[in-house]
Amino acid sequence: MTQDQALHILKTGASVFLTGEPGSGKSHTIKKYIDFLISKGITPSVTASTGIAATHIGGMTIHSWSGLGIRSELSVYDLESMLEKEYVVKRISKAKVLIIDEISMLSSNTLYMIERVCSYIRQDESKSFGGLQVIFVGDFFQLPPIIKATDRTSTLEMFEESQLAFNSPAWKKTDPVICYLTEQHRQSDPEFVSVLKNIRENKVTTDVHNILQKRILKKDKIDMEKVTKLYSHNIHVDKVNNLELGLISDKTKIFEMTKTGKDFIVDNLVKNCLSPYKLELKKGAKVMCTKNNPEKGFVNGSIGEVVRFSSTTTFPIIRFINEKGYTREVEIEPMEWSIDDGGRKVATIKQIPLRLAWAMTIHKSQGMSLDEAMMDISQVFEYGQGYVALSRVRTLKGLYLIGYNEMSLKVHPEVLEKDVLFKERSEEVDYEFNKFVRSELYKIQDNYIASIAPTGNEPKEKSNYFMYKKGFKKSSGFVKKSTKNKTKSYDVDSDIDYGFEEVIY
Repeated sequence: MTQDQALHILKTGASVFLTGEPGSGKSHTIKKYIDFLISKGITPSVTASTGIAATHIGGMTIHSWSGLGIRSELSVYDLESMLEKEYVVKRISKAKVLIIDEISMLSSNTLYMIERVCSYIRQDESKSFGGLQVIFVGDFFQLPPIIKATDRTSTLEMFEESQLAFNSPAWKKTDPVICYLTEQHRQSDPEFVSVLKNIRENKVTTDVHNILQKRILKKDKIDMEKVTKLYSHNIHVDKVNNLELGLISDKTKIFEMTKTGKDFIVDNLVKNCLSPYKLELKKGAKVMCTKNNPEKGFVNGSIGEVVRFSSTTTFPIIRFINEKGYTREVEIEPMEWSIDDGGRKVATIKQIPLRLAWAMTIHKSQGMSLDEAMMDISQVFEYGQGYVALSRVRTLKGLYLIGYNEMSLKVHPEVLEKDVLFKERSEEVDYEFNKFVRSELYKIQDNYIASIAPTGNEPKEKSNYFMYKKGFKKSSGFVKKSTKNKTKSYDVDSDIDYGFEEVIY
């Protein structure tokens, strides 16, 4: 399925699972849908399963949005007590569209609890999430749900299949339309695309091993200075970055983050920002951009080197070199990260969007595109970790392996089985979509937007809320849905307790 087709389906109000291989355009597609909704005066609830993922998309964690916090169980008493949290009630009752990014890292139990909370607060337990359009975004071949430190094990065998989100009763109740993106926008190297495809399909042949073996560095090449190193553990990352910065004799320049908002909200935003609170740089330091800035021509993951500091602003000037060898220098100014709640910024931090880039963890690299990277995936401790690391790189030429083993190339067997079904269902939707009369499609989209647009923004002729039913499988194709809001409206509490989940990396 193309990005354009998926976007059209999203605009109908269907609940969707937007998936595809790394680099297929999931983030781009969902951003276009968010922009579309905002242009219509509709503010979607943008969330993610982890704090880092949330900062990438400018949202909040789903745990915070739903008011669940770090709960692992949800009793009737818990549900009733949530009605006392006016800000949660107002947020959920007024929501129209809920986006959950990096769905692979959300456990089935957590998804179940989120659905219960939404249905309970919206006073409609007969419909999934109380009638919200819900969009799951992600790829189950990537990192699995985070297990708390008390339950964590380093062995893959202990990973519970029931933790996968698609096993949740909430997933089954939602029965999302599957939009499986098939275009590739990151890797342009056919041989590398083939390697990643084979790993993803659990077809690690002799040819795949031979190709990867050729990318293993000899011992005298391991200390390549200009290549970012990916590790599975933070201890290796900190050691490399601190060592490399210390080897530079130049004077250190420190940039400290500025922040506004409630301390307990801001602190979690700081914790999950890829740029550190106190950024220490030196001339000659290897750095990575942590945000996109199309105007300046850099993206999250762009690698460069500090060449000097501006004599007027003191901001770092970074030299970037593209794959053709062309260089350009860009002054990097502070940028903003924020937590948005219903169109209102409740916490903001500002920092130079850079981090030291001699090394980083595989977890933190998820969602990035790198021109080149050196990695040791011989000590991975989760399904998908090796695949995530390999798929960060655009070409085989930019891949440098320190080591890997059979286990690092394994994918979760249940994910492998489920992926076949996802592809089949997406192809069915694709086939039916192409037969659909465009005028009817546009009418359905207009009707949906009219049903959720705020007062004063909807079209003159109001119509019912429509959504896809079972991916176009029935000739009727659509089902009406009531738009009456039975839930009491509340004012936002000035002391917002977001209850961020502690994330263990």
